[in-house]
Amino acid sequence: MEETTSSSSEKENMKIKKKEALGWMEWLRGWMYLAQEMLFQRIMASHLHNPLPLPPINDLTCIVTGSTSGIGREIARQLAQAGAHVVMAVRNRKAAQELIQKWQNEWSGMGLPLNIEVMELDLLSLESVVRFAEAWNARLGPLHVLINNAGIFSIEESQKFSKDGNEAHMQVNHLAPALLSLLLLPSLIRGSPSRIVNLNSVMHYVGFVDPEDMNIVSEKRKYTSLVGYASSKLAQVMFSSVLHKRLPAESGICVLCVSPGIVQTNVARDLSKIVQAAYHLIPYFVFSPQEGSRSALFASTDPQVPEYCELLKSDEWPVCAFISQDCRPTNPSEEAHNIKTCYEVWEKTLEMVGLPLDVVERLLEGEEIKCRYGVSEE
Repeated sequence: MEETTSSSSEKENMKIKKKEALGWMEWLRGWMYLAQEMLFQRIMASHLHNPLPLPPINDLTCIVTGSTSGIGREIARQLAQAGAHVVMAVRNRKAAQELIQKWQNEWSGMGLPLNIEVMELDLLSLESVVRFAEAWNARLGPLHVLINNAGIFSIEESQKFSKDGNEAHMQVNHLAPALLSLLLLPSLIRGSPSRIVNLNSVMHYVGFVDPEDMNIVSEKRKYTSLVGYASSKLAQVMFSSVLHKRLPAESGICVLCVSPGIVQTNVARDLSKIVQAAYHLIPYFVFSPQEGSRSALFASTDPQVPEYCELLKSDEWPVCAFISQDCRPTNPSEEAHNIKTCYEVWEKTLEMVGLPLDVVERLLEGEEIKCRYGVSEE
């Protein structure tokens, strides 16, 4: 009898044993997907025009983070040229102002002056995120599209942490955009129907998130820049899926993740010389920033996107909308469908950014929420 009880107990322990990494089949499928994306993305997106034609968007106000280079720069420029009011949320205000002047000069005589402005935002500082959100919300105006574009991939570098104590990839690619999205909900509600568009990556297919070790500081997993980056991108999909579910249909706010594809951006500056040489040898396979911007522009402006998001919500689909580099809906990774982990990532993220678990509900009710990273009042 004791042996039977002991055996049952062991089986129960095996059942509840925590997953500590991707299974080798999941890992293999993830890398196969990445290889397919690299080799065939241009063929898969051959039906798209470059640049992507945009519908009339003169009535839209869009915030684009990290918009002084790469994909973000293309997104901001094209949205502004299509008539939108664009806010460049960046660390380097001077570089952004110089870009705006350049774009205005190039656009001169082709229509009304571009409606672009600059606001300072440093995603390595959660206090900066709170300050930005408070400044924007204080305008009491609408926000129609928030594009969380800014991201980092510090390839081959040692592990780094923000001044808030978070692993740099996790903070810039997930925690700070998550905090920004939540704090801007009042403005997104005023702009309803509105959208939160997160620039994600096919690298999330090989990512794994341990909610108890999101900064990858325990000895369970060895840190590499690839592990940090892929984990942060998967965390973003998981968090976005829960936010998508927590926002009721009547809020009119869509939450999407998009993959720009494999793109030649400033990330290449951090690559080894060998990999940089490979980038230059295979230009056919790698997208330009303009090509890489198409999925985000599509997700931000296409009139059928809200209908698709609501369809997923009504069908109780486990993940949020995910738009591929060819501007077609696709399925995120198998691990992104792990509902239990998604909610654990949601709760841990809110804890790490200093917000209550019922933040969405309270903001939807019009309550003012204070974040612990806000500027302290003396």
